[in-house]
Amino acid sequence: MSNHIKMSSTELGSLWTTYHKKTMILRILEYFIEKSDDQRAKELMSGLWEGLHPKVIEIKTFLENEGAAVPIGFTNGDVNLNAPTLFENGFDIMFCRILKEISMGMYVLHMTISYREDIVQFYKQLTELTQTYYNLFTQYLLERDLLPRPTYTMMPKTVDYIADTQYMKGTNIFGQKRQINAVEFGLIYHSYETNDLGMKLMRGFAQCSKDDDVKKYFTKGKAISSEILKELSDIMNQNNIQPPASSGGTLTSSVEAPFSEKLMLFCTYLLSGFSLGGQGFSVGFNLRNDLIVKTTVFGKDIYEYSLEGARLMMEKGWLEEPPKMEV
Repeated sequence: MSNHIKMSSTELGSLWTTYHKKTMILRILEYFIEKSDDQRAKELMSGLWEGLHPKVIEIKTFLENEGAAVPIGFTNGDVNLNAPTLFENGFDIMFCRILKEISMGMYVLHMTISYREDIVQFYKQLTELTQTYYNLFTQYLLERDLLPRPTYTMMPKTVDYIADTQYMKGTNIFGQKRQINAVEFGLIYHSYETNDLGMKLMRGFAQCSKDDDVKKYFTKGKAISSEILKELSDIMNQNNIQPPASSGGTLTSSVEAPFSEKLMLFCTYLLSGFSLGGQGFSVGFNLRNDLIVKTTVFGKDIYEYSLEGARLMMEKGWLEEPPKMEV
């Protein structure tokens, strides 16, 4: 019956966005599969490609059945399979893991604004595929000591309530900050992990970019991630917590780009949006005011960087226009 129900505007927007992200991921996977010298990593990425490719065709069919133009997204022209290896030491799986983390969040949003049963089922299937591979990627990295585990803490023996609003101030009358709690540390740790990968990715993109404006943009992104990592390390050190060791992922000396400038810029724009969402989530769950302030500053810098990326894509003619709302 759902095939006789017209596609809504929100469903159109969701599928349009998903098409761009999925075609980008397919191109990234194709390059990493081609360059991987680890059989298990190659099998994992090939399995994900085989699961996602039919979903891209399914989106195309959804749109064509509605008489809607199919977006261009990213094609074989956006990947250079002959380019030398740009990253080594597990970076391919680390990057794919972060992309799946973004996908999980986006599918939740897309499903909540989808109403047609076949489209809801489409996102349920994508969610299951993504969760499966996110776990497989995580276990792969842990087994090879390429992904550090978060710091352990003592298990609580009692249940307590916060009765003093000074808890939010984070300092006592002597100016000493209270120890961060496990929830706050989880938010800090996640931000550290994603910015560590982001900094490496920006270094690689900047190294192989041939467009001066785009290269400067990637270099600026590396500097922002580096500054966030420094601030987060300082917070952990102040709380007697050892900052995590950097995860795997080694940049080679190659200066030949594996992807088009358009794809690399769009990928950076996507990661910036994901990071911005993470900062917003942190503001809502941090209870120490100084942490909220720092997170807000991070969010402001990332927001401005994201807008700069959107403007740059427009100037280069690389940003497809989303479907218009014509009612």
